[in-house]
Amino acid sequence: MKKTLLMVALAFAMTSHAAIPQPEKMGTTQLKPLAAQTQAAVWASMLLARHHYKATPLDDAMSEKIFDRYFKSLDSEKLFFLQGDIDQFEVVRTKFDDAIRNENISLPFAIYNLYQQRFGERIGYARELLKSKLDFTVEERFQLDREKAAWPKTEDEMRDLWRKRVKNDWLRLKLAGKDDKGIRETLDKRYENYETRVKKVDSEDVFQMFMNAYATSIEPHTNYLGPRSADNFDIAMRLSLEGIGAVLQSRDEYTVIREIVPGSPVGLNGKLKVGDRIVGVAQGDAANFTEVLGWRIDDVVQLIRGAKDSTVRLDVLPADAGPDGKHVVVSLVRKKINMEEQAAKKSIIEIQDGAVKRRVGVIALPTFYLDFEARRRGDKDYKSATRDVAKILGELRKAKVDNVLIDLRNNGGGSLSEAVELTGLFIDKGPVVQQRSADGKVEVESDLVPGLAWDGPVGVLINRGSASASEIFAAALQDYGRGLIIGEPSFGKGTVQTLVNFDRNAQQGEKSRFGELKMTIAQFFRINGGTTQLRGVTPDIKLPVTSDVDNFGESSYDNALPWVAIKPAPFVPAGDLKELVAPLQKRHETRIAKDKDFQYLNEDIAEVKKLRKENSVSLNEAVRRKERDAQEARAKLREERQAASNASVGAAARTKVLAAARVKRTDDGLQADERNLQTELAAEKAAKDAKDVMLNEAAHILSDAVGMVKTDTRLASRLMPYMPAKVVD
Repeated sequence: MKKTLLMVALAFAMTSHAAIPQPEKMGTTQLKPLAAQTQAAVWASMLLARHHYKATPLDDAMSEKIFDRYFKSLDSEKLFFLQGDIDQFEVVRTKFDDAIRNENISLPFAIYNLYQQRFGERIGYARELLKSKLDFTVEERFQLDREKAAWPKTEDEMRDLWRKRVKNDWLRLKLAGKDDKGIRETLDKRYENYETRVKKVDSEDVFQMFMNAYATSIEPHTNYLGPRSADNFDIAMRLSLEGIGAVLQSRDEYTVIREIVPGSPVGLNGKLKVGDRIVGVAQGDAANFTEVLGWRIDDVVQLIRGAKDSTVRLDVLPADAGPDGKHVVVSLVRKKINMEEQAAKKSIIEIQDGAVKRRVGVIALPTFYLDFEARRRGDKDYKSATRDVAKILGELRKAKVDNVLIDLRNNGGGSLSEAVELTGLFIDKGPVVQQRSADGKVEVESDLVPGLAWDGPVGVLINRGSASASEIFAAALQDYGRGLIIGEPSFGKGTVQTLVNFDRNAQQGEKSRFGELKMTIAQFFRINGGTTQLRGVTPDIKLPVTSDVDNFGESSYDNALPWVAIKPAPFVPAGDLKELVAPLQKRHETRIAKDKDFQYLNEDIAEVKKLRKENSVSLNEAVRRKERDAQEARAKLREERQAASNASVGAAARTKVLAAARVKRTDDGLQADERNLQTELAAEKAAKDAKDVMLNEAAHILSDAVGMVKTDTRLASRLMPYMPAKVVD
């Protein structure tokens, strides 16, 4: 098949027309931009060039950055495009700026259409390979991460990459015990699903990818949100939606119920269960059903969501029915659904220290959520992270805990005002964070409410996934000497974003939706004058670093803003905990040196770093079996030691723990949607219920701190000289 791309002149409304390459044989669906997207691109370009914190003109230099980032976003692993494909588009490398200004953005769609064609070709070749006999006796290796690799230069080079990829997929299933027939069926279905998902990509997806290539070329945290993404972002912030209360998932072209929210319309109805398949959706009591078999999951969700107290009917194929089984029609009245899984939650960890038992209250906060619209309307019960945490603090105080630990691991941020108000629960009054806008003006965000919701000892647990609002909160408590920061250095995001809703620019009666721009408008600084930008928050007590710091975190971005400092804000520290740090770190290190769980954790971290460095695996079956057997032997020995060391657990419970661990350690070669749903849910529950080594050690550290302070009143007066103010409920 001839692979040369034809250079065809497209009619771009530019100052000079550009020759744009088109593939000689296009896919079945040619995606094109919508008028609303063209307008949104123009509005975004004006905002980004004039009002961004790092205002950057849309010119040829920016166009080149968009070019590189767009191709990377489409094919980051260099598995679809050839170098020749990239070279063919070099003629338009500097034309993206003209395309946006002249309101003709066909160019990124032409590139995507070629990507879709190449995707189909690669998957087609992979499926053909499944019919051949693969040789697992030769010694060759499969590269795991190709992000920094070069684009393949020839079709033969590309085919060799895919041959090795298919061999690795096959070998994983073979090592898991599948026979050739089962492997061939599993992989053929998997590759078919890959292609099906790509065919479901629509113009909104392509436009969002292109606009994000533009936005993130300026700075990493500026993004364009298409209408669907904007809706989901809003739901995530307010932790509520209007619907039926079922978590859905795509499996084999079906929309499957994965989880049912207790107390929701689905939960109260009682007719639906996990695993049931939704094949049709109808609005109201009389409308005809719309068949949704093969639909994108977000499109099905849009049909099911709707106004509170409205009716939706579902055509359902029960979980235990065959493809031709009897359908069930279920009618549900939509209600407001609260997403409690993402809300603040409490637990209590008891620590035995000699003859003394201490209780550490833990508050896990996944995000700094706030229902902006409900608060604006004056709703008295609007959802807020601070309000939920304040309530929990009251409950923990009544439970007589000795210390409170705020768990912010993997909390990527949220509302800035919530970070300020949450800090206010632990300090009396004072500045929390400083903001500097693009014009250099510095504003101080302060807690103005007198009193504390918790006047006792505090700790904050962070990791590399703790970012933005999490870093503001942790940094403020550290600067005030109000709490111990425990964990690994945080993400390093020290910028502030605002949302610009383009729908508000639409003309009256306009039905099109234009999406939103999440744009960086300021940089935040600690009250001590430093910033978390790039460097993050450095913990007082350091736990093992589990993340890949080279590829995750602000410092991994090529265009992150630099670290700078400004004048400190005037504030009065609540205490000074530095005197505690060295003895607590020493106790921590002594304790974990004897802790088998921590030894195993460090072994796992070392193994992951080794694999990351090697970045490849053998495709020789004998070599892989030997490696797998050695890993499983180590894991089995570890599990048996862990079970034997827990004398308080009965034999049946130990057997169950070992069985769950065995499932967890075994690579079955499958992807999530290929496993039995019940098995997948059970594995997730087991992982969730597993011992949290980091959390337990953080609780021990805080228990040590309480013990030191309670046994030395003079130390306590030096560390925490603040006067407990009136407690706020």
